[in-house]
Amino acid sequence: MTKQAAGLTYAVRFFVLTKYFGQLCLVVAALTAIPLVVSLICGENLITFRYTIVIVALTGLGALLGRLHAPAEVQVNEAMVIVAFMFVFTPLAMTYPVMGSGLTFPDALFETISAATTTGLSTVKDLQDQPQTFLFARAWMQWYGGLGIVVLSVALLFRPGATTKKFAVTEAKEEDLVGGTKAHARRVLIVYTFLSVTGFLLLLVLGTRPFNAMLLALAAVSTGGFAPHDASLAALSGPLVDYCVILICLTGAVPLSFYHRLYKKDSQPNSDILQLRWIIYMGVLVSLLLGIFMVTNGTQWTYALHHAPVIAFSAQTTAGFSTMDLSQLSAASKLLLIMNMAIGGSVGSTAGGIKILRLLIVIHLVWIFLRKACASMHAVIKPRLAGRRMEETEIQEALLLILLFGTITLFSWLPFLFMGYNPMDSLFEVVSAMATVGLSAGVVSSEMPNLLKGILCIDMLLGRLEILAWLVMVYPGTWIGRRL
Repeated sequence: MTKQAAGLTYAVRFFVLTKYFGQLCLVVAALTAIPLVVSLICGENLITFRYTIVIVALTGLGALLGRLHAPAEVQVNEAMVIVAFMFVFTPLAMTYPVMGSGLTFPDALFETISAATTTGLSTVKDLQDQPQTFLFARAWMQWYGGLGIVVLSVALLFRPGATTKKFAVTEAKEEDLVGGTKAHARRVLIVYTFLSVTGFLLLLVLGTRPFNAMLLALAAVSTGGFAPHDASLAALSGPLVDYCVILICLTGAVPLSFYHRLYKKDSQPNSDILQLRWIIYMGVLVSLLLGIFMVTNGTQWTYALHHAPVIAFSAQTTAGFSTMDLSQLSAASKLLLIMNMAIGGSVGSTAGGIKILRLLIVIHLVWIFLRKACASMHAVIKPRLAGRRMEETEIQEALLLILLFGTITLFSWLPFLFMGYNPMDSLFEVVSAMATVGLSAGVVSSEMPNLLKGILCIDMLLGRLEILAWLVMVYPGTWIGRRL
C-alpha cells in the first residue's frame, strides 16, 4: 500500500460499533418477541422463560449502548464489522432458548446459525416430535435472516441519510439491498412480506395445515428450507404442494427490486431479466439431466418426473427443500447438484451461492478473450453484459468471490476427507453450507464430530455475507491504526 493510500485509511471507532450494535440489539429483541408469543400460545413454559430472559437482556443491552454518543457518519469498515458481528451474536443469543427443546449447546448453535444464515442444514432428529415453538423459531429466524437484520433495522429504526446507506452495503452487494435509503429498505420489507403472505395463502388453498403452511412459507420465501419433518416435503405434501413451495422459493431467488419496479410499472434493469431467465434455464437443464441420471440408474420415469424438478430448483434457488433421500442418488447426480448449488440464485435476492450474474460475467470474459484473439490488434472490445458496460471493480469482485468460494470450499472439505467421510458426500455438505442451501447427502447429523460442525457453521456464516465482510473483520488495519 502506498503512503498516500495508507494516509486515507482509518480503523474502526469503538463508540460507533457499540452504539449501532446496541440499536441492532433492540431490533433483535423485537423480533424475538414473536416466538415468545408462540411459546405462550403453545403453553411451553420452559421455552417461554428462556425467551423472556433473552428479550430482557437484549433490550437492556440495546437501551444502554444505544444511548452512547457517537459520530453520525459511519465508515464502511465499521458497518461491515457491525453486521458481521450481528450474524454471529444473534445465533448465539438464540441458542439459549433453543436449548430449552432438549438440544446440546453445539447442536443448538448449529441450528441457530443454519437458521440465521438461511441454510437449512440440521442435526436434529424426529423434528415432528419437537416443540412447536422450536419449529416456528427456526423458520422465523430464516425469514428475518433472509431479509437481513440490517434491512429490518434500516426500515424500522435508523434515520434516513448517509448512515443507512453505509449499512445497506455491508453485505458486499449493494444491489442486494436495493440501494441505501430507508425508503428503499421499507419497499424491500413490503415486497418480502407480500411474497410471504401470498405463499402462505397459496399453501392453505392447496390443503396444507395452517401451521405447516406458515412454516413452509417463511422458509421458502427466504430460501431457507427448514421443514417441520425429517423427510422435508416428502412427509407433508403431494406433487402439487411440492411445486407450489418451489415456486415460492423461486420468487425469493429473484432480485427483490424486480417486484417493486413491476408494481410501479418501471422499466426493469436488463440484469434482473437476465438473472431471472438464466435461473429458469439452469433449473430446467438440471431437472432434465438429473431426471436422465435417475432413470439411467433404475428409477421409474414417473418418480423422476416428480422429484427431479423439485430437487433441481431447490438447489438452484438455494432453498434446500427435498422430496427424497439424496444419499441414494448416484455420484453423477450429486456432482450435478453440487455445481447447481454453488451457482445459486440472483444478486439482489435471498438466495446464496456465487450468484448467476457473476457466473455470466466470467463466461462473458471468456467470450471477450476469444473475440480479441480473432480481432484486429487495433480493435477495442469492451465487456458489456445485459446492455451495460461492466465496471472493472464489478469484474474484480466477481472473480475474487468465485476464487474465495472455491478456496474455502476446498480447505473445508479436507477435514472431512481426513476423518474418513465419503468424498462426494462430504463435498456435497460443504458446498451446501457455503452456498447456504441446506440439502444434505446424509453426512450432517448430531453424531458428527463437533469440529466438523464448527467448520460447517463457519462456512454458513462466510457464505451468508459473501466472505468479504469477514475479511474486513480479520484485517489488522480494521482495528489498528489512525481513527477518524
